[in-house]
Amino acid sequence: MTEKNVAPSAAAAALAQDFVAFAVEAGVLRFGQFKTKAGRMSPYFFNAGLFDDGAKMARLAQFYAQAIVASGIEFDMVFGPAYKGIPLAATVAVELARLGKNVPFAYNRKEAKDHGEGGTLVGAPLRGRVLIIDDVMSAGTAARESIALIRAAGATPHAVAIALDRQEMATENGQDVAHSAVQYVRQQLGLQVCAIATLADLLAYLATQPDSSDLAAYHASVSAYRQRYGVTDQ
Repeated sequence: MTEKNVAPSAAAAALAQDFVAFAVEAGVLRFGQFKTKAGRMSPYFFNAGLFDDGAKMARLAQFYAQAIVASGIEFDMVFGPAYKGIPLAATVAVELARLGKNVPFAYNRKEAKDHGEGGTLVGAPLRGRVLIIDDVMSAGTAARESIALIRAAGATPHAVAIALDRQEMATENGQDVAHSAVQYVRQQLGLQVCAIATLADLLAYLATQPDSSDLAAYHASVSAYRQRYGVTDQ
């Protein structure tokens, strides 16, 4: 079952294709057989932790910032949930400033600090409409934790920006459910979600590869995975 979405603009589609190509070239997006947190055997794996040098992080931040600006989402600051969200929030804030939108950023610690400034929050005070920056969503758990922190600080959790929307069923108590983590965040938590690219974009990228390439061979397995675990629009 596939997810039906409003067709992206030509610019957004081109940005998504460029991002997928970048992720493949950087070794962040890999193909083969990988076990997911849900226990599924996935033909692809996206590990944002492998954006592990200055050039890759700078390029990644450019993709985030361009996708966020193009989305039209209004926000007053960005927040990075520990741990992967911390460098993402910092570098995306830098790139947003370069594009003419200078906003504060903050992040949290996993454990409260009992000296110095103390607490679990670092950076600018949380206020206004907050955009959460993360890599992917698996079950919406990280989003719920961030929402609780932001609300406790008196600010408004407004939107989430992620690198890749897997467009697949989430799991609850070990069981597949009809919605994806992104749909849950949109429909149940009421936040807007901006993804640089989706599984549909990944499939479109694979479909453009020469038949003789190694990547082209994975189109069928990724398509079959989406057919089995993909979500429908709700």
